[in-house]
Amino acid sequence: MTDKGQMVVVTGGTRGVGAGIARRFLAAGARVVVCARRPPGAPIEARGAAAEFRALDVRDAAAAAGFFAAVAADHGRIDVLVNNAGGTPFGLLAETPAARQRKIVELNLLSPLYASLGAYEVMRHQQEGGAIVMIGSVSGTRPSPGSGAYGAAKAGLENLARTMAVEWAPHVRVNTVVLGLTRTESSALHYGDEEGVAAVGRTVPLGRLADPADVGDACVFLASDAAQYVSGAALHLHGGGERPAFLDAASVNH
Repeated sequence: MTDKGQMVVVTGGTRGVGAGIARRFLAAGARVVVCARRPPGAPIEARGAAAEFRALDVRDAAAAAGFFAAVAADHGRIDVLVNNAGGTPFGLLAETPAARQRKIVELNLLSPLYASLGAYEVMRHQQEGGAIVMIGSVSGTRPSPGSGAYGAAKAGLENLARTMAVEWAPHVRVNTVVLGLTRTESSALHYGDEEGVAAVGRTVPLGRLADPADVGDACVFLASDAAQYVSGAALHLHGGGERPAFLDAASVNH
């Protein structure tokens, strides 16, 4: 499987990280379908090519199955699925209603499962199989105050990907991009103005937040022939991680 000419589906691909992923695949020469509940405000384009939009609520298992069957029927194949749709509002566990917690887990864990099952039904019949990339989060690798259900769902997502990599081999490779702090259109909601965004970026060892294009490059790599022996892996895309708090609390300079 090569980058050029791949048929790629990106869930939640109409804005933010998802749009950045879609653009990097378009730039690599792939055909891209993006899905979300609502269409993008502007076309998702790169190097003269545009992504096709199709409406889908990824939380609906039956709709997801029909969606992937329809994309395959119209385009002839599906080579890559990027499970990007997800997210959460801030909310402490004891202050968030159970119904909201359930929806967060559905969106961030069950929805990628539904989409992956739909894509697998197509990929397993293809001679060259396919590749699935989960968009995980560092919230699933350490305590996640303010987003506990989200962090738990992302931890489960990484485990799910490893299981899929075993069950669906050798036809389908499954990997996870474990994403750290990322700059998107909504960064101001989390970090404040440009000064706030820059201050948060300085806490990252590489000195800045990730850009959606950085995430896209990682996904293109994991879907390419360059990663043909990579499956069940977790690629940490966090700029070096988070500086341990004890280093700043200690009296010794480092």
